[in-house]
Amino acid sequence: MKIVKRVERVINADIIKPGSIIYIAGNAATPQVLLKQMARDTDIRDIETLSILLLGDIKELFSEEACSRIRHRIIFNGPHSREAMNNGWARYQLIHLSDVPKQLKEYIKPNVVLLTVSGPDNGGNYSLGTTVEGVQAAIESALANKGLVIAERNANMPFVLGTTIHESNIDYLIDTNYELPESPVHTPDERAKKIGDLIAELYIEDGSTLQYGIGEVPEAVTDAIVRKGVRNLGIYTELFADAMRTLVQKGIVTNKYLRNNFSVSTIFLAGSKEGYDWLDFNSSVQSRPSSQTNKIMFISEQPGMISINSAIGADLHGNIWADSLDARQIYSGIGGQADFMRGSYLSVGGGPIIGMKSTTDDGQSKILDMCPKGITTTAIAADPVVIVTEKGAFNPRGLTIAEHAVGIAHLAEEKYKEALLKEIYESKSFHKPRAALKDVVKKGFISYDDVFSGK
Repeated sequence: MKIVKRVERVINADIIKPGSIIYIAGNAATPQVLLKQMARDTDIRDIETLSILLLGDIKELFSEEACSRIRHRIIFNGPHSREAMNNGWARYQLIHLSDVPKQLKEYIKPNVVLLTVSGPDNGGNYSLGTTVEGVQAAIESALANKGLVIAERNANMPFVLGTTIHESNIDYLIDTNYELPESPVHTPDERAKKIGDLIAELYIEDGSTLQYGIGEVPEAVTDAIVRKGVRNLGIYTELFADAMRTLVQKGIVTNKYLRNNFSVSTIFLAGSKEGYDWLDFNSSVQSRPSSQTNKIMFISEQPGMISINSAIGADLHGNIWADSLDARQIYSGIGGQADFMRGSYLSVGGGPIIGMKSTTDDGQSKILDMCPKGITTTAIAADPVVIVTEKGAFNPRGLTIAEHAVGIAHLAEEKYKEALLKEIYESKSFHKPRAALKDVVKKGFISYDDVFSGK
């Protein structure tokens, strides 16, 4: 391993050669100094990158000029890459998070890895910090292809236990010191609070294992869990954020029933420096590659695995989409939603939940008659996913497609619900929908008021 003082000594056209396939660690572990230099050096060209949600001060990497030299393949879109992707300067790479390591090693075969590390420990091992996902597999690919591993050692990066790289496998190391990207805490509004209350009341019990991410609904679920007073929860997730840290610190998450008795994740995000400092050498949390955290068989083995995710929309069949509203305009990515949906359904006492507000911020319904044409879906109609809005919860298991339609329509805002029910009533496509509409009790649906009327 060679320690370099100046980034120009390692990020230049002599080292990053034309034809290089570069895997970049993302989220809070985005190697910002390396990437800013790659964007600045106009001699670096005809290279290809792969990444999952690059954060931090790296906007220039996705300028039109930089994209003319660097072919970006984006597995999960973010604020910096969104414009480039939707203008055709970058490409969308459709991969389930569970499959990223396999595709890297067997098909894409990167020969350069840019990452951020922390360490070393007494064994000469460096932590991959807050991001593992496909990084370990990319390192293995680079080593197998006689490539390069280039690392930033950021003074602010916590040594997250679990997944490491030995110093002998790092070619170049540069010391940096800048604050890690912080994930804003989203204060739940009244609608998000109702969704959180429903999820906690109906589906989370003592001993449940949790997976969820960031946003208003996860924050609301966390608050509702605290109020409900459940105990001995576990965390097995793809993203560990501050809401989950709250549950660990309050002693609600003990991981008592998990095999290893610690929380497991492949990505860590915090809302403050305090949150990142908390992760440093903290044995209550450990990192793993996404081929492990998101492997359906491993998810299914977790006791009472409750997977809580959000979505951009759902239709009356039960199709759910999370990366975009338009087939040609990608907002985020497939991520690991489908992995956890299918794995949690196989867990004893577990199941998948989509928690989302019934309308967008500008009042448009998220419950639609049909999904947008050409859209990619994270769940199809046959996936037994519980959908929760502020109006109530719908469980599709055991129901016909007509009963799906009626129950899902009741998740919508009142004016949209009436229009959807009219569409169902007049349709010839839902297989006797009028019979389903005659049911006094809407099968699979339970309203918020019914759940909390006695409380």
